[in-house]
Amino acid sequence: MLSINHLPNHLSGEKVEKIVRRDLFILFKRVVMLLFLTILPLLFFYLMLSVYPGILGSVLPNALIVLGTSIYYLFVWLFFGFSFIDYYLDVWIITNRRIIDIQQQGFFSRIVAEQKLFRVQDVTSESHGILPTFLKYGEVYIQTAGTKQRFVFHEVPAPHGIRDLIISLVEKNKRKMIEGEKLAKK
Repeated sequence: MLSINHLPNHLSGEKVEKIVRRDLFILFKRVVMLLFLTILPLLFFYLMLSVYPGILGSVLPNALIVLGTSIYYLFVWLFFGFSFIDYYLDVWIITNRRIIDIQQQGFFSRIVAEQKLFRVQDVTSESHGILPTFLKYGEVYIQTAGTKQRFVFHEVPAPHGIRDLIISLVEKNKRKMIEGEKLAKK
């Protein structure tokens, strides 16, 4: 698990408020897809035996069936492994001073972006569809004045609560900046 000691470019006085990953239902959907893709060759094999009952009588078709099935299952497991890595390594960290967006892009590529809270201009949360609304997951959009103008938290649990947390942290951060400026003027 991530901790304050392992944050990229740790700032003094920074405290982790929330670590957000995609909703667990997203991983569940991928597992169901894996199970479906696992059963699919068995159904195909059953249909082939019912249409061509003598297909297993020779060595060459058996070898081709085993080779094709092995390649198929290799790609299914590769797909599932990539899906799990993408699910687990995509992380959004909300601290009292900034937002860190860590996105895994493929097996060997990672993008880390961060934005200070004082640059946040707008925070929006959305939940579209029956399942996202019922299971309370959706997207959070953070509009900033930085180079990456829009941070997107994809398929996160409780997007409205995350939006409220970010808004309250932005307001606290801006109040502290205003108080600091007033003290500097005196």
